[in-house]
Amino acid sequence: MDAKTISGLGRQLDEYLAQFADCFARRDTRAHLSVYVRGQMSNLERKSVEPIALAADVPVRTLQEFLTHLTWDEERMRRRVAEIVARDHADAESIGLLDETSCVKKGEHTPGVQRQYCGAVGKQENCLVTVHLGYAAKDFHCLLDGDLYLPKSWHEDRARCRAAGIPDEVVYRPKSEIALELYDRARQHGVHFEWLTFDEWYGAKPEFLRALDQRGQKYVAEVHKGIVAWIDRPAVTTRPLQGARGRPRKTPRLRSGSRPAQTLGQLSQAHPKLRDQPWQTYRIKDTQKGPLVWQVKHVLVFLKDEQGLPSQPQHLLVCRSPLTGEIKYFLSNAPVDTLVTKLLHVAFSRWRVERCFEDSKGEIGLTHWEGRRWLGLRRHLILSTVSYLFLAQATQRLAGKKSRPDRVPTPRGDQRRRPIVVAGQSRHPHTVRVDRTTPPVPPSSQRPRSPRPYQNHQTPTATTRHKTV
Repeated sequence: MDAKTISGLGRQLDEYLAQFADCFARRDTRAHLSVYVRGQMSNLERKSVEPIALAADVPVRTLQEFLTHLTWDEERMRRRVAEIVARDHADAESIGLLDETSCVKKGEHTPGVQRQYCGAVGKQENCLVTVHLGYAAKDFHCLLDGDLYLPKSWHEDRARCRAAGIPDEVVYRPKSEIALELYDRARQHGVHFEWLTFDEWYGAKPEFLRALDQRGQKYVAEVHKGIVAWIDRPAVTTRPLQGARGRPRKTPRLRSGSRPAQTLGQLSQAHPKLRDQPWQTYRIKDTQKGPLVWQVKHVLVFLKDEQGLPSQPQHLLVCRSPLTGEIKYFLSNAPVDTLVTKLLHVAFSRWRVERCFEDSKGEIGLTHWEGRRWLGLRRHLILSTVSYLFLAQATQRLAGKKSRPDRVPTPRGDQRRRPIVVAGQSRHPHTVRVDRTTPPVPPSSQRPRSPRPYQNHQTPTATTRHKTV
């Protein structure tokens, strides 16, 4: 990057921030937006209010009041972020990414802080947790929105909440409910998600999956092996029970003698359609550490709904790591003729929200916030999405190439032009054309010297073989 390009970024940032001008009624308040965003994108070691203010030669108290007391419309700013993404990055294969992140906080007065599981350190710790919605389309990804998870201990102590400035209408909500609110809000602001994906914690909530079904949203969810379903749909009858007293009821029920539902783990071990199905090897994508390879089995299943009846057919993907033997289960409500490669592409796109967290924490100080007011935290989360969106867009422009989608999983990765056939005899045979010019690692807003994209998977050895035709 030369000096001309660097100087041009300042002008681009001014033009970008001008899109948020109507969020402020006063010019002097609006001026703090640039100070805060530039501070988040600076090379400061800590990007909390005090270091940002001192570096910009602004009174610390003034910048603190910008977050907690000065009047400006943070909700309009949140909506504007979604509108920019919908306008500039709409895509027919866009993916919504739901996940949570946490950061250790020692103070007892920070909103939402209590001893709870902290993913940042992998154990119980005094921390706060925020739930986020990300967006991915082609080689672009960003965080759209985020909200605080308020634990029950805080919800039940309204005096403590009032001391932290938490309004009475802000109450305890399960993380899955917060995720739905983030999703609904983004849709209301014009963002379209062709797909939604999330980890096992959200996938284990049947009511959450049903809520997405009711919204007509396609998803690929990682789920626990304990979820119960049928592979062979049982018969349902409305005939009255024989010998029942009183007025006969015609409530739908399983026909007598129907095979009971089994867990996904049991089905994968015992049902012939899965047990006897050969593993198909898929090269999901290439990383700087090597190819990411999983072995896959696919079948349609019928989940057991809240009435104990079979639901509509869903895709079940049983994925096994050829190195560690780790097993993952994915469910999808996509149409039954959806290609397995498409489902795998969505299922293994969650690394992008993890990369967003990594970049946001390391580059713009998402977890550097230090304060005791709920409004300050809320505004910090929104301002962090503003900063990250600019970095993501600038990275895409500086890449100097047309956006291209991640390739669907194939047995040879994305390095050959000639058509290749997915390994083995898939349920849905198809051919995938691969472009030699596709980069092995999807670009992100991380700086060029950043290490690998976020992945916890080991890479296969040179002896791994992929079937080809």
